[in-house]
Amino acid sequence: MNADKIGWAFGQIFEGAFTGVGVAGGITGALIQGFRRAAFSNEAGVGSAAIAHAAVRTKEPITEGCVSLLEPFIDTVLVCTMTALVIIITGQLAFDATAGVYLLNDARTAIRTLLGETGVALTSTAFSTSFGWFRYILSLAVILFAFSTMISWSYYGLKAWTYLFGGGKVTSLIFKLVFCVFVVIGASANLGPVIDFSDAALFSMAVVNIFALYLLMPIVKRELSSCLRRLRSGEIQRTDSV
Repeated sequence: MNADKIGWAFGQIFEGAFTGVGVAGGITGALIQGFRRAAFSNEAGVGSAAIAHAAVRTKEPITEGCVSLLEPFIDTVLVCTMTALVIIITGQLAFDATAGVYLLNDARTAIRTLLGETGVALTSTAFSTSFGWFRYILSLAVILFAFSTMISWSYYGLKAWTYLFGGGKVTSLIFKLVFCVFVVIGASANLGPVIDFSDAALFSMAVVNIFALYLLMPIVKRELSSCLRRLRSGEIQRTDSV
């Protein structure tokens, strides 16, 4: 519907990024807020998604690593970029070059921004300018996303729990009960402390995992070189040629 404005929207992004306010905000935003939200979005570098990929049966582990690279690309690069373009094109977020700040054009969105609820509210308002019913679709998507996140993280936690305390029925039941209790606590508590606690937990995971990544990097490089070499020689048959 607004394909002719995509180039202009990218121009607005770059124009805002290379101003004094944009550079200062980009440094702090990318290093702090950006990493925090990216960890929630695609879990890249945290080490949790590796628990799910480790359950895959494959003779070439490096191929599963290549599959996992698609997750942050699709989730962050494609989905987040398209969402940002919609927000800009619909005029919900405009850059004032004179003041050097971004302005929210919708009064309700501005109020929600002050309350710290910019993400879903801003996206809903932007899409609703063209599709009034989109807010209901977005609400359903958020519910499904939250539910699927609970399922995946319960699986991650259960695997870590059974690794530490054994895989019996009693230990698994204890973890499930603890998980359900924290679901109730998290749903009834204020969002701010819950997010802060989650950020701290993810940060502690990422620190340990990043050190492990550097230590394992030579092994990964060796496995990748071996896989590519055998793929070129025909020792490994390409699935798209079957």
